Amino acid sequence: MRIVALWLLATWCAECVWGGFTVAGYPVAVVFLGPLYGSVAVLIREVARRRGGGWPSMVLLAAAFGLVQAGLVDMALFDREALAGTQFAEQGVAARATSVPVLGFSVEQLWDFVGNHVWLSVCAPIAVVEACTRPEVRRAPWLSGSTAGLFVVSYVAGSLLIRSDMSFTPSPVQVVFVLVAVVVLVVAAVFWRPSPPRAVSGPGPLVLGGVVLSAQVGSWFFGTQWLGMGLRLVTLLLVVALVVRWARSEAHVLAAWGAGLVAAAGGAFLSPPYDPAPVWLMVLSDVVGAVFVVALLGWGCHRLRGGRGPGPTSRATV
Repeated sequence: MRIVALWLLATWCAECVWGGFTVAGYPVAVVFLGPLYGSVAVLIREVARRRGGGWPSMVLLAAAFGLVQAGLVDMALFDREALAGTQFAEQGVAARATSVPVLGFSVEQLWDFVGNHVWLSVCAPIAVVEACTRPEVRRAPWLSGSTAGLFVVSYVAGSLLIRSDMSFTPSPVQVVFVLVAVVVLVVAAVFWRPSPPRAVSGPGPLVLGGVVLSAQVGSWFFGTQWLGMGLRLVTLLLVVALVVRWARSEAHVLAAWGAGLVAAAGGAFLSPPYDPAPVWLMVLSDVVGAVFVVALLGWGCHRLRGGRGPGPTSRATV
């Protein structure tokens, strides 16, 4: 059940929580994108938990997936016309302000595409599902060898399906850039070993979640120019430092990653779906998404505080 829950939640978080699809499009997202996003989230969690790398490994693997997805599968990172047929066409044009010569991609889009895959497609769904899972299996492997193989096949098939619908072809330089970056990230993730836990005093989960949420929402106003990207990077480094220092329990981990879901669900009210839809359907979908996120995080907190998770002084492996 927990595997299915993660598979479905990762798919929904990747494309629906921020308003990409209305509720009418949820079945289509699950059928066509589930093999891609859901399978990857399950596999990344499995590799990180089996190797003992914890959250740093999951972040690195999620970043590698984001690069593969945006650079080699849907190729939105390099194809300047990728958003032309959607309601995000103007954003695609504005992103060219941070274009990188030769490699032909926008730093702003690299940040958004890879960052959203890390936060929404992989890590936040894992944090929520693990919080709702029994403590004895929360950090244990969930897949057998044969089951893992099925998810690999599912991911490859989903990727090929998406790729077959694309006419753009990246240049050899772009392909090499993605492959080298992915190899570096995967190697770092596989061989990562977290430092020993240490007791660190700090604020409670709600305060930590509030800090992360404030940083995310604040970054919306930094703009898409080079200065804005620099401010985003500085903000990210500060937030990561605070999370590493303060996240001493599973509740802190849930609050930190859950803040991303709250920001996405709130941003959905300001963002149109990929395809035009009636206003009432967009509003209904945004409300459903917001309520669902609140319910998920509330249930996760309930499970952790109900005597089923680590106590308030136990440090989470972040």
